[in-house]
Amino acid sequence: MSPFAIQLLNGCLPSDIEQEDSNHFQALQQQGALEEVNGLWKLGSLYRVGTLYLGKDGKGYIEAEQKEQKDLLVEPDHLADARQGDTVVAKRIIAKRGRASGKVVRVITKAHLFIIAYTHRDEQGNFSTKNIRTGEYTNAVMEGMDLKAFKLGTVLKVDIDNDKVLEVMGILDDPKVDEKISLALYEREDAFPEQCLKDALEVESEVTKSEHPNRTDLTHLDFCTIDPVTAKDFDDAIYFDMASYTLYVAIADVSHYVPFFTPIDKEAKKRGFTTYFPHKSFPMLPRELSENICSLKPNVDRLAFVAKIVLDKNTLKPLEETFFEAVIHSKYRFNYDTIDTIIDTNGKESTGIVAQILTWLLPLQKITARLHHERLKNGFDFRSEETKLSIDANHLLLGTQIETGTPSHSLIEECMLLANQAAAKRFTGEGDSIFRIHEPPQLAKMEALLTELATIGIYVEEYEDSPSLIRAIQKEAIKLNLASEVDAMIIKSLRRASYAATNVGHFGLGFSHYSHFTSPIRRYSDLILHRLIKTQLRQEEEEAGYLLRNIEPLCARVSELEREATKAEWDFRDRKFARWAAEHLGDIFEAEIIEAGESAKAVLKGEIKGVTVTLMGKDVMLFDHIKVKLTEANIPQALILAELVEKLSKDITELV
Repeated sequence: MSPFAIQLLNGCLPSDIEQEDSNHFQALQQQGALEEVNGLWKLGSLYRVGTLYLGKDGKGYIEAEQKEQKDLLVEPDHLADARQGDTVVAKRIIAKRGRASGKVVRVITKAHLFIIAYTHRDEQGNFSTKNIRTGEYTNAVMEGMDLKAFKLGTVLKVDIDNDKVLEVMGILDDPKVDEKISLALYEREDAFPEQCLKDALEVESEVTKSEHPNRTDLTHLDFCTIDPVTAKDFDDAIYFDMASYTLYVAIADVSHYVPFFTPIDKEAKKRGFTTYFPHKSFPMLPRELSENICSLKPNVDRLAFVAKIVLDKNTLKPLEETFFEAVIHSKYRFNYDTIDTIIDTNGKESTGIVAQILTWLLPLQKITARLHHERLKNGFDFRSEETKLSIDANHLLLGTQIETGTPSHSLIEECMLLANQAAAKRFTGEGDSIFRIHEPPQLAKMEALLTELATIGIYVEEYEDSPSLIRAIQKEAIKLNLASEVDAMIIKSLRRASYAATNVGHFGLGFSHYSHFTSPIRRYSDLILHRLIKTQLRQEEEEAGYLLRNIEPLCARVSELEREATKAEWDFRDRKFARWAAEHLGDIFEAEIIEAGESAKAVLKGEIKGVTVTLMGKDVMLFDHIKVKLTEANIPQALILAELVEKLSKDITELV
């Protein structure tokens, strides 16, 4: 919050107001927004000052800065000229259905929204600056500097209101500028505010068990973690008691170290999620926490929030689900590759603590395989493939690999799904928690997809609803050896999963109750859920009220932040692909059409996986196998254009 906003909240003398804020102060006085109390001028009870956040539906929310306040909803016609991130003064008005609503009366601090631009000369030598996102011409000025003096391709951060250059970010010729561009385009942060780092350094560096006598001591249990080889923070650890069929899912107790409304909490709420690039992560929490005291490292005591789930030995249905605060001591850190090897060899030649853990981990793997099979009776198994990039020291693309789910991934996933369901089932679903929802698709949209798939010979005549239609489409796709391609199209036709205060279930997973409990280091949603469950355990109704007062706008906000984090990751990937394509212009590749139409798209086949190119105005059919020649790599917009060389016959492609 700006200093002026704090003055308006706490009260001040006119002589205390800085020169740049004096016009706002006088205007608010004239509007009757300020009142004099004991000689100090402060906002009246009908007014609120705060940061404005805009949802995808155009509605705004003025975020509460104090626990006893509630976020104000601002309808689109009451936003005036305020923009995302602005600090505004709003007047409370009569709300629809009792919702706390407001009308913006003054923007007191601009958020300095910006565009990313770059310097350019056309073929005639005319100089301009272009918007890097759209390729359109834009204005940019820099006091005391002629932008023509910069090297062509200089990347600039430009104030959206006055066209002033805020920052010279680098040049397009330097691959390392991609990181800055992708982060800036989607407002992702790297460095933390100084106060956050200061507070993080003051947190304890180790856990002393005797200082937490009220926590359940689970340090004697053989917990372990299973993560990617490159993981630096460990959210979750598991242990399974074979005798009682009890699963323990221990999650890093981030909420113990990050209280509500602290600087670290506010920054985490602002970021929402950790953003992952191939070479680096941009964490939600300072690394001093996320990679240390909040990380469930092996061979050290750690605070955890535990979901204890007792399973029926025959049906594997949960019989009892409890949550409690504990101290654990992870005995070993596994990675996915190691666990896959252990599963393949049934743990032969394992010794020591590993052999001890495998006495329960290998049986648990078979149990989770059964859980996975049962889950697919109501949910779906979409054959999605994730392309993982590796880049060199100069930030150029080194290679790619396709990652698919393996038994080790499924083992951990099923354990986390059980914990996430158990957490969600603690609430009514009527605005009393944060749920991870996935609404069912509209039947009309799935039927439109079926019409498109008919062009490649996929026909379904009998179905009752969207789920049965999806399963029938998948069955036909398997016959044509197009399972992963068709699944990708189905996913695009489905609604996105999101966060909501009202539970409607999760269509894709087939769950009636679902939330995100298992990753509070990297997702703010999970941190909020931990806090809500703790208010239940401690019967802290007042604290729960604080958390739930603004749960609806918070759900909308984290849903949007999740999308922005994902877009940043995709944007960075596409920039690396565009730079790779620039070195291969004129080269010919085999490809497969993934979108037909006027601007058809094809994915290249070869050593580098996941590269998508655009073909303009070509008569191609969905899933055609073709040869293309790369013709243009637009590095600013991260686009690759190609031209059709030839269509490959069916006989040839079957041999590829």
